[in-house]
Amino acid sequence: MDAPSTPAVVLVRPREEGNVGSAARAMANMGLDQLILVEPAAEIGGVGRAFAVGARHVLEGARRVADLREALAPFRRIVGTTSSRDRRWEVPVVAPRELPAQLAADPPGTPTALLFGPEVGGLTNQELALASVLVTIPCSPVQPTLNLAQAVLIVTYELFQARTPAGQSPPASVGRPEPPATTGEIDGLFEHATEVLQRVGFERDDSFAGVLRDLRRLAARAGPTSREVAILRGICRRTQRALERM
Repeated sequence: MDAPSTPAVVLVRPREEGNVGSAARAMANMGLDQLILVEPAAEIGGVGRAFAVGARHVLEGARRVADLREALAPFRRIVGTTSSRDRRWEVPVVAPRELPAQLAADPPGTPTALLFGPEVGGLTNQELALASVLVTIPCSPVQPTLNLAQAVLIVTYELFQARTPAGQSPPASVGRPEPPATTGEIDGLFEHATEVLQRVGFERDDSFAGVLRDLRRLAARAGPTSREVAILRGICRRTQRALERM
């Protein structure tokens, strides 16, 4: 499936249909209509529709997917959200107002997904490792976390302001000659690389999953292009052939 030209909102395992409906309304307020729900997600009934005032088209057009990998496959830029400000992340961690400037470095129309975790616990470290930029919303220490729909509204509001004449224009893009590879392409590379690493005996103990997660973070920071991913997969193929001849 092709990624939308405007950012898509991806809700991972949302538990409350009211939050999904409210998130849909927030999206409609800010001119977005591509909503993806990662299972297990709340079933939408009367409560969800009641909260989606004026945004039934967003709610009814929402796409449900079995897992996060399927949800993110078409996208080239993944924006994660987290309430944590204590961890040391290896990708930019910005406030919502700073996000438009981060995205302005990509070519216009780069397929982008805004990733929001479930109401309890948020995104896991494994899921956050898929993002090339993280957004955290400053809050009072009295109540340091936001409702899911509130977080969607704040992040999408800043993007809406940046792309409308009334909002502050983001800095002129220095641009990239090519957009980053899609998440699906990155997934393919890591499947290929995992096979090679297992073949050469790198998977020695249960730390292997953590190594793969760290490598995934490296890929998110680097933002390799489709051509660069193809080169790396070519290296994997040559390595496999060499191993077969041994």
